[in-house]
Formats: sequence, structure tokens, C-alpha cells
Amino acid sequence: MSQYQALLAQRAELEAQIAAVREEEVANALEQIRQLVDEYDLHEEVQFTRASRGAPRGSGAGVARGPVAAKYRDPDSGATWSGRGKPPAWIAGKDRTQFVIG
Repeated sequence: MSQYQALLAQRAELEAQIAAVREEEVANALEQIRQLVDEYDLHEEVQFTRASRGAPRGSGAGVARGPVAAKYRDPDSGATWSGRGKPPAWIAGKDRTQFVIG
């Protein structure tokens, strides 16, 4: 095995150890926080949410994800609408099936 490959193997092993220790320390920190919340009855001031593991930060609600494909088209003007937000005047109050982009 070359020195380069040996170093890569060491790095992979260290990264696995780092991840395991971090996970353990984060769990301990969260437990301490929960104990303090209970001790001082801060349940209304502090809310815990369950973030999905492995999801990158900022991937939740409130994050812009880019443009959404159009679902509806006005046959007269060619204007399109994604179906999100306030409907434009040309589709508001009408049966949307006639405007679906097929």
C-alpha cells in the first residue's frame, strides 16, 4: 500500500471516529438542555423539533428552492402559473383543468 493510500485510510478512520464522538457529545448536550428546560420549567419558551438526520442544514421550510415548473397556461396570452401563490386574474375562479399544461 502506498503512503498516500495509507493516509487516506487513516483519514477515513479518523472521520468515522470524529462522527461517532460528535454524535455522542451532541446527545449529551441535548440531554443537558432538556434537563435545564425541565428544571426551570421553560417548556413554553423553548421548543424542540426533530430535524431529520442527514438532511443538510437549511433544507427545511422557508428555504428558497428555485423556480417551480409551470402547471397552467393561459391559451390567449401564453402566460403561465405554477399553481402556487395567488392565482392570476386569467385563472382565478375558473375551472383549472382547462388550463393544465399537458
